[in-house]
Amino acid sequence: MRILGLDFGMKTIGVAVSDPFGWTAQGVEIIRREEEKNLKESIERLKAICEEYQVEQIVLGYPKNMNNTMGDRVEKTVAFKKRIKKELRLPVVMWDERLSTVAAERGLLEADLSRNKRKQVIDKMAAVFILQGYLDSKSGKTEE
Repeated sequence: MRILGLDFGMKTIGVAVSDPFGWTAQGVEIIRREEEKNLKESIERLKAICEEYQVEQIVLGYPKNMNNTMGDRVEKTVAFKKRIKKELRLPVVMWDERLSTVAAERGLLEADLSRNKRKQVIDKMAAVFILQGYLDSKSGKTEE
């Protein structure tokens, strides 16, 4: 069963997908949009990705604040969840994404990527971290 991981942002959606066994997450792409509220093309692209990879579930980053409060992004992400659940007809799980972008940035710095290159892939890598965290929690893997 393949699972799609999403990092939903104001102008981008980072996309990752699991391997068929649900062990590892790989970055797929970054869906960019000009207008924050215009999601039609983004959802069409997500439909195509779900069909291509035969996705059966979606994990969507849940952007709570570091102090565990809910901010403006949470409301927009919950609205996005409702829309993709309805239009893609797949179960959607919210996954705490706190520190996923920080972890992605750290990994890209360790890979010695320039600031410009990091900026181009950070959302996709954040989606990988979100999905991998979810996959690890399901398989019982823990950090050692």
